[in-house]
Formats: sequence, structure tokens, C-alpha cells
Amino acid sequence: MEDTILIIEEVAQYLKVSEQTVSEWAQNGEIPAGKIGTEWRFKRSDIEKWINDRFIPNPPPVPIQIESLIVPERIVLLEQNTKREALTALVDVVSRAPQIKNRQELLEEILKREELMSTAVGRGVAIPHVRLFSITDLVLTIGINREGITDFQALDEEPVHLLFMIVAAYTQHTFYLQTLAFFNKRLKNAELRESLIKAPTSRDAYRILIESKTADMKR
Repeated sequence: MEDTILIIEEVAQYLKVSEQTVSEWAQNGEIPAGKIGTEWRFKRSDIEKWINDRFIPNPPPVPIQIESLIVPERIVLLEQNTKREALTALVDVVSRAPQIKNRQELLEEILKREELMSTAVGRGVAIPHVRLFSITDLVLTIGINREGITDFQALDEEPVHLLFMIVAAYTQHTFYLQTLAFFNKRLKNAELRESLIKAPTSRDAYRILIESKTADMKR
């Protein structure tokens, strides 16, 4: 992300408000800022996040359409046996999508997110995820590792076999959370997990996911 340091005058011009207003916001803790000596300074990335959180409304929840989120070309059978290698491989796959404008930034943020806390949710599943300004729309890629990746530091200490990487535009907060919750819930199905791990090809895995939705609708 862009970390250019701005002064009050630049922030005021950017937000189209007075310098006094920006100064008051900073003094009251209403806008992210820091002081160098007696002068307020602002990170551009913090200001952009603040704008999105404050002024861009989240759209109402919409039903998750799994067919619009997954494609066979973004489902891969992983041979990588470490977390970093597997995440890098998935970033390489998802970066081919036109919605991804900066592959290096995405990789850095995915790895940074993983350092803060493991995205392994248990039961052999990990859901690495991130939102970035440089991404134009939500994209999903799926990795399947039959042997299991042991250094994911899952809470249940089980190896990770299934990785569902979700990357989204920064403004897609609601849809992003919906998608995370959707796949987290769906992957609690042991039969589905086992079928995906055993899938001989990416297209077979795709078919299993699509058919699992149809089966759920019939219940």
C-alpha cells in the first residue's frame, strides 16, 4: 500500500475541507494522524482507509452465488509442502485474473496477514484472505494438497489440505465477510472436504463444489 506522508494542507486539499477542520479531527482522534514535533503528519494509506470506512456504505447482503466465484482454472492441485510456498503458488494463480493489478503487493499482504495469525480454521482447511485498494473485485482461488501442509499452525494442529484464498477490493467489506463465512460454514461438511481432497483433477473438484450446492438446495 502507498505510505506517502502527508501534511495538514495536503490532507485538507484531498478531503476538500479546511486545514482547521483537519487539525481539529487530528486533535480529537477522529482521523488517523501522528505528530512529529509540533506538526501533524498523516499516512496516505491510513487516510484512504479512513475515507472508505467512513463514507462508503456497505451494500446490503446478497446471496452467495458459488458459480460466479469459482472457475476450474483457479482450482489447483498443490505439490508445495510449506505454507509460504503454497500461498505463493495460489497468489501466482489468482494474479492471472484481471481484477488483480499488483501481484507483489498481494503476495506481501497475504504473507503479512498470515504472520499476524494463521488462517487455518481447523479440519484441514485454511482460508487466507485480504482486501486491497489495487484489487477491483472479489476473486477466489482454491488449492488442494493431498499430503497436507504441516506448518500452518492450525488451532487443532491438523495438516492443511484445502486452501480457499479470498482476495477482494477494499470497498467490498460486507461481501468479503459473507464469502468468508459462506466457505467456512460449507467446509465443515466432512464428506465435502474428503471428496475435494480425493478429486483427481481441478475440474473434478469444481464439479464437486457445484454439485454440493445443488445437494444442499434439495435438502
